[in-house]
Amino acid sequence: MHYFLTLARQIKKLASKMVITSGNEEDKGNQEKESKEETILAMLGIIGTILNLIVIIFVYIYTTL
Repeated sequence: MHYFLTLARQIKKLASKMVITSGNEEDKGNQEKESKEETILAMLGIIGTILNLIVIIFVYIYTTL
């Protein structure tokens, strides 16, 4: 029983130390920056894939001639 009382006290202390914060401007700025970076990386990936396909097609045509 004593264990449960000390555990309850520790939980109350921990809950009183916790601070709930909402997203501030810095977080929004970081999210926008990350989103922009992800978009750029996705575009680079698509361009790289298209270039690889073009190379494969040219190599196939060159080897079959």
